[in-house]
Amino acid sequence: MKTAARRLFRAVVLCTSLGANLAAVAHNDSAAKKMAEGTCAGCHGPMGNKPTVPGAPRLAGQQYEYLRQALAAYHNGSRQNPMMSAIAQPLTPNEIDDLAWYYSRQRGLSSKY
Repeated sequence: MKTAARRLFRAVVLCTSLGANLAAVAHNDSAAKKMAEGTCAGCHGPMGNKPTVPGAPRLAGQQYEYLRQALAAYHNGSRQNPMMSAIAQPLTPNEIDDLAWYYSRQRGLSSKY
């Protein structure tokens, strides 16, 4: 009986932790897409893949964590750029995560080595 109780306890703990982890990675793709198409596309181009302003980087296909850290740095002022700072400062942490997730999932440049 103790073995069955232990197995049940482990299953409950595992399911609970998986549920918490899945909730942490849930992203609002439609809101991020709307913001990307409206605000961001003006400089970074459609889906972040064809910049329209000199010096604006391609965002499509960049790593999620890099994009998240860059947006967070513009948001908190540790990274400075007049345009990006003005756009990133009002973003919420969830919006930063959602935008980073959206752009990291877009098809970017690919090169063969």
